[in-house]
Amino acid sequence: MSIDSYPAVRLDRNRAAMLFVDHQAGLLMGVKDHDQDELRRNLIALAKMSKTFDLPVVVTTSSDDGANGPLLGDLVAELPDANVVRRPGEVDAMDNDDFRAAVAATGRDQLIISGISTDVCVAFTAMSTIAAGYVPWAVLDASGTWSGLAADAAADRMSRAGVILTSTVAIAAELLRDWRSDGGQDIGPIFAQYAIPAYSSMMAFVDRG
Repeated sequence: MSIDSYPAVRLDRNRAAMLFVDHQAGLLMGVKDHDQDELRRNLIALAKMSKTFDLPVVVTTSSDDGANGPLLGDLVAELPDANVVRRPGEVDAMDNDDFRAAVAATGRDQLIISGISTDVCVAFTAMSTIAAGYVPWAVLDASGTWSGLAADAAADRMSRAGVILTSTVAIAAELLRDWRSDGGQDIGPIFAQYAIPAYSSMMAFVDRG
């Protein structure tokens, strides 16, 4: 059975944890493969989803006292109490003992991963988590890198390695499963304000009805 055999293998809010890898101000400035504001909105959406679905969260930064810059304020504002692992130099977050221990401490085996850059911080971390026995989902539209070519190469490499490639909206839907379940009432506003701004028009139309 494939690692991405749906629905036999799909996200479960009781098995999933959210990992935010190197969403830093300096790194965001270099993102060219898609709109930086879209990335930020999807990042906020994921952070809000982690609270909606009560998912454990691990945040990490790389050399945040240098050119990579500090953790994005959007993430700090949404998750002020998150466990932040500040790596002094390791490129692959899973090479850092504290990060690896923090991931293990979540007790979850499904990992939702986003970050900057897609081809380094996300790809290396995601592929290393497979080797450690986890199943990773890489959220491509909440991640970014220096060029479309680099993003495409990273997606191809991760897919061939067994990483499940996905989007912010798909993560919400896969965790939710049924709009009537706990959290369903929160997802519409998250879509409308952040992940799918056009969704606000749909909600307004329904409200008028």
